[in-house]
Amino acid sequence: MAATPESKVKKKVTEQLKKLGAYYFYAFTGGYGKSGVPDIIGCYRGFFFAIECKAGSNKPTPLQEKNIREIEDAGGLVIVVNEDNLAEVTEWLTKGARHE
Repeated sequence: MAATPESKVKKKVTEQLKKLGAYYFYAFTGGYGKSGVPDIIGCYRGFFFAIECKAGSNKPTPLQEKNIREIEDAGGLVIVVNEDNLAEVTEWLTKGARHE
């Protein structure tokens, strides 16, 4: 089975997270999970983060946008990543973890 464009984005994001030593997991929303939760949830240097992975020009759904706002309102870091801003994940996370 060929990898989807979104799964390729997820793979490149997790490679960066591994290099940083961040704790992370893929949010599984089937069954008992909460719908609209970003794809990757984690913690880095004491900061909660969430990453929504998209491919091409795909945008978060209204439910995903609602979850993103709720995470930000609670003080978490959130980024929507696609092929265009993949290289920014490490910088985004290290900058966010330095803010107090």
